[in-house]
Amino acid sequence: MEKINDELKKAISDIKPSFVATARKDGQPNVSPKGSLRVFDDQHIVFADLRSPRTIENLKENPYVSIIALDPATRKGWRVWGKTVDIMTSGELFEKFSEEYAEKGKVNHVVKILVEEGLVF
Repeated sequence: MEKINDELKKAISDIKPSFVATARKDGQPNVSPKGSLRVFDDQHIVFADLRSPRTIENLKENPYVSIIALDPATRKGWRVWGKTVDIMTSGELFEKFSEEYAEKGKVNHVVKILVEEGLVF
């Protein structure tokens, strides 16, 4: 079942950075910018963690996320709600991100999110 339609795929590709909102189990929120976020398939998005220890800690306690991006010039944007399904520290996808971001820093994790709802505005 497709959760990420073509319009949302284009918006995610074109409008960066995105901002990933997470919360601890007790509700304490955190927001972290992500320039690496991209569509993985019709149901999942992924991003690399280079310097986001609080985001990862929160996702381990509470897998739910809200992600938003906005182009201030056009006032167009997108939003996604979803659930973390994998926090990777190895594997093919992890290696791909590690190679791509080698000059920017060490990739600590790659996070895969199941999109439950998404919209373009």
